[in-house]
Amino acid sequence: MRPLRYSINITLDGCCDHREGVPDEQTHLHAAQTIAEADAILLGRTTFEIMRDAWRGPELDPGMPEWTKPFAEAINSVKKYVVSSTLADVDWNAELLRGDLRQAVIDLKSRRGYGIFVGGVQLPLALAEWGLIDECELVVHPTVAGHGPWLFEGLSHPLGLKPLSRKEFRSGVVATRYEVRK
Repeated sequence: MRPLRYSINITLDGCCDHREGVPDEQTHLHAAQTIAEADAILLGRTTFEIMRDAWRGPELDPGMPEWTKPFAEAINSVKKYVVSSTLADVDWNAELLRGDLRQAVIDLKSRRGYGIFVGGVQLPLALAEWGLIDECELVVHPTVAGHGPWLFEGLSHPLGLKPLSRKEFRSGVVATRYEVRK
């Protein structure tokens, strides 16, 4: 069974707004390496559209630093599964998931492979409610946003975590991977 791993950039106060982080070479390289550890990425519509609009295409946007290239290559090449009831179709090496989301994710996990990463805010909340997340990687940026969206806001039960690894970056960002205790 493939593990489902949640990876998210957050601020010290738990804000998951992608605009509040400290984008730098090390965090982008780490994200590229993280994606390379998976067979697929599972995304909700909003996160899919944000990522697609920023990263789709074989050529790096001329306004992006050269050090973002490994991340661009990784995100472009990985298989994507998109959860949406409003999109009619998707491109960018993606496939729509429709119907019973819980069962669809169980089916994806049951396939052979290295694992599936999930990003975003609302989709991981639903997956955590169902007990389907196996690992969480929190990439904590040294800033306080003072606003949400917040990490796992509205979760109906505690999520027990066991630390697996920790990586510190020059910028002060700390990435910690946890096993979800079930």
